[in-house]
Amino acid sequence: MAFRDVSLTALRVFRAVADQGTFTAAAASLGYTQSAVSRQIAAIERAAGAELLERRRDGVRLTPAGRVVMRRATVVLDEIEATARELSGLPEQAGTVRLGWFPSAGAVLLPRALTALRRTDPGLQVVGREGSTPALVRALRAGSLDLAVLASAPPFRPPDSESPPLTLQTLTERALCLAVPATHPLARGDFVDVADLRGQRWIAGSSTGEDRLMGVWPGLDERPEIAHTARDWLAKLQLVAAGCGLTTVPAMLASAAPPGVRVLPVRGGPQEQRRLLLARLPHPPTDPVVRVATALRAAAVDAPAPSSPPA
Repeated sequence: MAFRDVSLTALRVFRAVADQGTFTAAAASLGYTQSAVSRQIAAIERAAGAELLERRRDGVRLTPAGRVVMRRATVVLDEIEATARELSGLPEQAGTVRLGWFPSAGAVLLPRALTALRRTDPGLQVVGREGSTPALVRALRAGSLDLAVLASAPPFRPPDSESPPLTLQTLTERALCLAVPATHPLARGDFVDVADLRGQRWIAGSSTGEDRLMGVWPGLDERPEIAHTARDWLAKLQLVAAGCGLTTVPAMLASAAPPGVRVLPVRGGPQEQRRLLLARLPHPPTDPVVRVATALRAAAVDAPAPSSPPA
């Protein structure tokens, strides 16, 4: 089979695998069996006469030939989707931007930016999804997202080692904060001293792997007592409100904390900075992408944060 005869189904499967990072996740997202996905990938690689996906223990990564196919496949699939909209009688959108964001950014940043865009660009459509930073980076590389809001912690390495590097812009850089039950003794002041974090109970982000200590203050000089684990940031904050322990939060979430929670800066020791990044592929952005990026920058600057602790 010549590559010009590759089916749209194969292109969609190829994009899904590159986007999701594994054959299993792509199969689940498409409603296919894993063997069906494998067959489609084998067919498109035979037609290309080259390996398009590098199989690794932690998933797949596009090869140079795969990046060529993905760039062209994204254009083809987007045009097919636009044609389907026209044929179904839907009005042409003034512009569509595919946006991804890490979980806590959806609590404050996204609503602010989208509210502003409805006022300034009512014809602009923003569609997208929440995901982890690695998943969002894969989606950018696969061409299924135009922009992604990413989280970054010291030492602030690039989000991946692919070439060419992603275009990154820092939206904000703020100190990590602490969520404390309003009835907790540490909630009485306007900040928490790092020395007072010893002996506290913590609500962590996950129970296994490297994520186990997410939610515990970095560099704590003792083995922390993990009272609960939860992936969802809102669940963690509700556990804090219930008096079950403390957890770390980005400063951006201060205004979204539920009743019964105080979000406070921490004094003492090195400041634990966190960056909010806006990422895209390194090619000239379209005008709709520029308008969405501008709204996100404005929302990030305007987002309130806890006051800095005294020196």
